[in-house]
Amino acid sequence: MSARTRIATRTARWMLGMTAGLCLAGAALAQGTAYVSSEKDQALTLIDLATLSVKGTIPTCKRGRHIQMTAQGQIMLACTDSNAADVIDPATGKSVRRIPLGDEPEAFDISPDGKTLYVSNEDEGAVSFIDAANGKVLNTIKVGKEPEGVKVSADGKTLYVTSEVASLVHAIDVASAKVVKNIKVGKRPRRMAFTPDGKELWVTNELDASVSIVATDTGTVKDTIKFEVKGARSEDITPVGIQISRDGKRAFVALGRANHVAFVDVPARKVTHLVLVGKRAWNVTLDKAEARLYVVNGLSDDVTVVDVAAAKPIKSIPVGRVPYGLVVVE
Repeated sequence: MSARTRIATRTARWMLGMTAGLCLAGAALAQGTAYVSSEKDQALTLIDLATLSVKGTIPTCKRGRHIQMTAQGQIMLACTDSNAADVIDPATGKSVRRIPLGDEPEAFDISPDGKTLYVSNEDEGAVSFIDAANGKVLNTIKVGKEPEGVKVSADGKTLYVTSEVASLVHAIDVASAKVVKNIKVGKRPRRMAFTPDGKELWVTNELDASVSIVATDTGTVKDTIKFEVKGARSEDITPVGIQISRDGKRAFVALGRANHVAFVDVPARKVTHLVLVGKRAWNVTLDKAEARLYVVNGLSDDVTVVDVAAAKPIKSIPVGRVPYGLVVVE
């Protein structure tokens, strides 16, 4: 074997080892399961994060929509047509209990101590405070028509609720259960996310192709980011789902009928990337390492997996009919 051949062989082995190492590292980042709710199926779809393939379903209640994890590591799903939350143990894949949520529940949040559920009741134009242990309604607060997004502050003192019809965010004092401020935002506000320091609340405006940035200390809009997608009409840019990275540097916004996700530089207030995903990108969820973004597409009945570093889609995975939300259990 010549010296040149030996060098080439060693180089090839080194590159193969590096590739294998990178694959193992990627696999280490992708262990666990994603649980996807859908409005037309009485089931959650389970995605294996290592293989990015569907590995099963879990039966649940009717018209599953908003979904999130509890502090106890259980999955809680709001079922609009069952007027209840289904609580599922991911270890067994079985429902452990149902909690009444009032009429037409769509979205909810959980108090920092885990004792209270805050639920938007769309048809009632109200927000309910519900005891998580026994399902008892503690308070009902009237808000604007068609409330949806619900987000409680990290200190548990202030609850924010979006009203789609009134184009308002209602700031509610939790202790007194009273609206203390109505904040005018863009048209048809949907979902919200706090920056990690809690100083800003980002609100998606579905019919305004924008995000309103609210200063939480004053309850006023301090900035607005408008979205544009080449080839898409403004009315087809319909932002809904949003998540902000743990370091507070980036926001990820699902642009609805524009079929894209926007990567936003938070301090600069600028869109850095637009990633093409499925039809009607509805909600977004980062994995624990924030290496992958899972985008739920409501009209193509799939989930697009996006490589965050590369800002490129990896794969689209068919799931249930009219998927709505997703949580990751790692």
